[in-house]
Amino acid sequence: MNKTVTFVSLAAALAVAAFLWGLPRAAAVPPEHTAGPVSSGVAALTMTSRLSHPYIPLGTSEVFVTVDVTGVEVPGAQRSPVNLALVIDRSSSMHGYKLQQARQAARHLVGQLGPEDRLALVHYGSDVQSLPSLAATPGNRERMLQYIDGVWDDGGTNIGAGLQTGRALVAGARSPGSVDRLILLSDGQPTEGIVEPADLTRLVKGIRSEGITVSAIGVGTDFNEDLMQGFAEYGAGAYGFLEDAGQLASLFQRDLRQASTSVARDVVLGFSLPERVRLEEVLGYRAQQEGPRVTVRLPDFSSGQTERVVMRLTVTGSTPGAPVDITGVSLAYQDLRADAAGHLTAELMAQVTEHQEEVIARQDKDATVYATRAQSAKNLVLAAEALREGRKEEAKEYVARNQELFQQAGAVASPAAVAADLAEQEAVLRDYEQADNDEAVGAAVKRSKAKSLKSFGKLGSTY
Repeated sequence: MNKTVTFVSLAAALAVAAFLWGLPRAAAVPPEHTAGPVSSGVAALTMTSRLSHPYIPLGTSEVFVTVDVTGVEVPGAQRSPVNLALVIDRSSSMHGYKLQQARQAARHLVGQLGPEDRLALVHYGSDVQSLPSLAATPGNRERMLQYIDGVWDDGGTNIGAGLQTGRALVAGARSPGSVDRLILLSDGQPTEGIVEPADLTRLVKGIRSEGITVSAIGVGTDFNEDLMQGFAEYGAGAYGFLEDAGQLASLFQRDLRQASTSVARDVVLGFSLPERVRLEEVLGYRAQQEGPRVTVRLPDFSSGQTERVVMRLTVTGSTPGAPVDITGVSLAYQDLRADAAGHLTAELMAQVTEHQEEVIARQDKDATVYATRAQSAKNLVLAAEALREGRKEEAKEYVARNQELFQQAGAVASPAAVAADLAEQEAVLRDYEQADNDEAVGAAVKRSKAKSLKSFGKLGSTY
């Protein structure tokens, strides 16, 4: 039976109109309206907001808002002490190479710690065993290494018990000024203890509510990527997917760097929507709306880390030449360097014009590309699910549609601006073509979903 595929599209608002009317060489430019990005922030975080369409037509049209949030650069000498728990899956499926690499990566992590840091080691199968949190002094580091060498595969996958033990060990070793973080590693589905995704997610939310950040790393092709991504999102940490366990050491080191250079936590991005502006969606993030107020929770931020949020709105312009309030943007967070609350704001406005050529000519090139990436990410998630369910041709059609979207965006920005995106979509198509068995399909699905996180804007929190 033929299946009709519903594609996500940027619609005429982003680029199709560019082909219909053509990009003018010289449009009249009213001097009173500033069309560029709005930046703010001098403390732990900076924020840059953009509108895809600073000029809007009469009537109702789509506008995309993009917001980049970046952690300030922190010199290496200002590294914060960390209080970590490393929670390692040692179930039977980790036998051999994967567990060998996990042990080696854990040993490498121990070598990166200083005496001001603390580390607890937890490994779980059907049961849980642990080495309580110790300061990483030379003597204790030797104890940690010996303990790691004694970790062997056995039993099922009791993720919940591993999380609960890691939570208790981190909570019991807190000290003023330290950064509390739990790193979870798994290669499979939960099979013992707490097995329902909703219950495990609730557990991670509870860990986060105690001020402990949770990062989740999946290895291989058998783990539940949606569950692990949810752990990282609700835990305000990072998500990583590795086909090859040999890359674990670099991921552990990256997560340690993020923890030790943390600059902000409890980060909440807010939008206020005036009349005649309606929220359609926040792409790739869980958003809450109460009346005209929309909030999006972001992960903890480390030095130099950037996260991007893309929001799709419907806006109505009624008076030519008149400014239109699109949204007020606010960013609230806890500044870890100053030990104080931080707050940033920005106002985004557009101008109504009767001239369609001006709408097209004034599109923000960067915002157009960012919005296209976020829209393509939605298609990529749909493609991954279609591939998983055996509908390979449908999956390939979603990716082909993404190629069209990027070509349209390239007509607005430039071909060079989307060249890497087009190459990535071509690589996804090849990946799907070669996925001819269950393991290859599982790997392709996880690669696509990891790519989609980056395209949605989760740049620093996706490894």
